Amino acid sequence: MIPRTLPTLQVKSWQDELAELITCPEALFNLLELPKDKLADARRATQLFPLRCTTSFAARMQRGNLDDPLLRQVLPLGEELSSPPNFVDDPLEESDATPAPGLIHKYHGRVLMIAASQCAINCRYCFRRHFDYAHHTPNRQQWQQALDYIRQHEDVDEVILSGGDPLAVADKHLQWLVNEISAIPHVTRLRVHTRLPIVVPQRITDALAAILSGSRLDAVLVIHCNHAQEINMEVGQALNRLHHAGITLLNQSVLLRGVNDSTEALGELSKCLFRHKVLPYYLHLLDKVAGAAHFDVSEAQARVLYQGLLASLPGYLVPKMVKELPNTPSKVPFI
Repeated sequence: MIPRTLPTLQVKSWQDELAELITCPEALFNLLELPKDKLADARRATQLFPLRCTTSFAARMQRGNLDDPLLRQVLPLGEELSSPPNFVDDPLEESDATPAPGLIHKYHGRVLMIAASQCAINCRYCFRRHFDYAHHTPNRQQWQQALDYIRQHEDVDEVILSGGDPLAVADKHLQWLVNEISAIPHVTRLRVHTRLPIVVPQRITDALAAILSGSRLDAVLVIHCNHAQEINMEVGQALNRLHHAGITLLNQSVLLRGVNDSTEALGELSKCLFRHKVLPYYLHLLDKVAGAAHFDVSEAQARVLYQGLLASLPGYLVPKMVKELPNTPSKVPFI
């Protein structure tokens, strides 16, 4: 008798996920069976800020529901085509704080390196949706200018990798960056800001966890999750892998109208994060970037929501509500 064999289950790699991004509004509308009356506006908004969404993230969205909290974060809308006067291209004035290519130095003791120019998804509320990545994507020779700047500033003890998304780069390049930063004696912490564990959980391999945890630096990984629906089984496994590698896990979210603007949604997010070994860290008020005004929650409503969190959650599950303003020495506590 010839033994029967089961077909091999084909699991997408993280590189496959990034190669097969949804970038066309028609594709997103067809996949999620969305009403086509919003398609024309979606096409126009995509011309201002490209659509990018992974199939993994889209699979967690409810078909036919324009109000799905995950869909709202990536769906281009006609509201983006006009902005109130106080919504501007560079709301945090980061262009004034770039002493070297790919380096932002706003706060005492820490610098931010733009380690990648693109993300796996384009969040429509992103405060860097107008950022000039073309002039802040250094090659290795240009990276030395940023690394030399850090070496010369001995008060800098923490380096933050951001972007774009720093985990969108290959392991080889990420390992090089970690090695270079680790070789600077006065740097003691490496912080990585990333959305990939949420939108491409396949990216969190044992090899990646070893890169992040294998240097002398204390490793902190700050994920970006806005709604409990974003955390499925695969995301939970990715977070568990990072936790077991000894990496401190924090979350920062943005208060977004139509996504998480209720005490119930915010509370469930904090509980879900903690179940997966992630500590709620920051809850940001929306940065007033052009094209994102439809996500704005009034400060009065934000205050009510936050009081609701304080009343319903233990203190360690309540993120700090902050707003970020240009030319301030830190993020500003809102309440």
